[in-house]
Amino acid sequence: MIRSELARLQRLFRHVVKRDAEREPPSHFFTPEETGRLHRITGDVRTALDEQTWHDLLLPAYEEQLAQGTSIFGRQVLHRHLRAGLDDAGCAALGERLRGLLADPARLDALNLALRPLRYAETEVAGLLFEGEAPPAPAWAGFIWVLPLLLVMSLGLLVTQPLGWIATLAAVAPLMALQIGYHRRLELWKNTLDSLNALLAGSHTLAQLGGPLLAPFVEERAAAARLHKRLGRPLLLRMIPGGEAYMNWFAAYNIRRYWKTIRTVYGARDFLRPFYLRSAELEADVALARHLRRQQHWCWAERSAARTLDLQGGVHPLMEMPVPLSVSLDGQGAFISGQNASGKSTFLRMVGLNLVAARAFGFCYAQQARLPAVPVRASMQNEDSLLGGESLYMSELRRARELLDASGEPAGICLVDEVFRGTNHLESVSAAAAVLESLCERDLVLVSSHNLVLARILAGKLEPYRIDTASGRPVLLPGVLRDPNGIALLATQGFGERIEGRAAEVACWLSAHLAESEEKQPPALSCA
Repeated sequence: MIRSELARLQRLFRHVVKRDAEREPPSHFFTPEETGRLHRITGDVRTALDEQTWHDLLLPAYEEQLAQGTSIFGRQVLHRHLRAGLDDAGCAALGERLRGLLADPARLDALNLALRPLRYAETEVAGLLFEGEAPPAPAWAGFIWVLPLLLVMSLGLLVTQPLGWIATLAAVAPLMALQIGYHRRLELWKNTLDSLNALLAGSHTLAQLGGPLLAPFVEERAAAARLHKRLGRPLLLRMIPGGEAYMNWFAAYNIRRYWKTIRTVYGARDFLRPFYLRSAELEADVALARHLRRQQHWCWAERSAARTLDLQGGVHPLMEMPVPLSVSLDGQGAFISGQNASGKSTFLRMVGLNLVAARAFGFCYAQQARLPAVPVRASMQNEDSLLGGESLYMSELRRARELLDASGEPAGICLVDEVFRGTNHLESVSAAAAVLESLCERDLVLVSSHNLVLARILAGKLEPYRIDTASGRPVLLPGVLRDPNGIALLATQGFGERIEGRAAEVACWLSAHLAESEEKQPPALSCA
């Protein structure tokens, strides 16, 4: 009888383990605050991408593309790489690891499968592992065991004494109060423990794979297994339907386990921190290798000097049918002009994303690239803010002030799209010329604008380029746009001959008026 019962329990145990191993991990949603926690704790703010640059370059969508099928741990490392970048040694080491994974698809698939337990984590733990101290346990926490003992004793009175129910009620009341008072805290901690156990669960399979890359997991296998067991829930309680709930309500099991596991986790943080980083970085490597395996347009990027940029056949990875564009700058920035809808903003975003990817991972989306590993700052999506009480021009001024304050600390690359749209033409050109000239003194600047006179004013600081679409495909060529299409587009939107003709008439008059003073040189600007 006993033997058959033990056999049944063994079969049930194997079934539970097999079920957990084969079950597809759920897809959890993580907020930007959770994904960025590791970066905010350990990243370098001076060289990190700021919030506006992050959104102007559409990096949240790019990050999501990279992190498909990746746990919160790998996502946090990918985010930190993108925001803060890697130094030369770190980038070279990452490149070597990625080359090894790409050269061995079978091992890449095996690692991807071994890392699958990490995706069960539904709570980030970087804040727990790197910040704060353990919360002090209340004085009564060491005497919780008394409550279930009193409950058992009260049950005897309930059977033998007419008013024994009063004693039972008195014993049950504090147990119920603990469950109600700790409910939210227990739920959050349960999710945290589940995430830590998901992190530790992958160590066994990773250790079995072996190899130099996984040597630390082999060495830590036994310690990880012991900690996993201490933080996990007893199998017996998991197998008995409702067993854990009864233990919680009538024996305060979860309260005692809460304070016990808090001591365990904080006591093991010196072990957990490097273990977390190794696991998360390995998963980030696997995610990047999987991503590159799906890409058609990419190359390893060489690192260049701060004011040198050479991108040949660059594309944007978020575009379904990208058109490769090339740009080469040495010392001077670029003034980009082009017809409406020619792709000026897309070009700036393409350059910006490739700069970020090269600094973060050592590769970019081009045929060939030499790019500097410097901070990237963008001003591309300034808008009116009704709730913030900020007009378009004021938001542009605020962003320009931020770029001026940040530039040179250290020197970087500024990407500016349609500078100062929120005011009249004269003041827009004047303010833009002054700000851009100051930025050019310290940073490599790429700016797009419909104010073509800026190219003349900033000659010597910004090389003029235009995006030409005459062939049906955009091409970046030297020079300033000569045939704007703003008035021509009126016809495509059905404004009618009267409006189109009048617009052309006014444009002709303005062109003649401006041509009268074209021989005059623009005044020399001083930013003193």
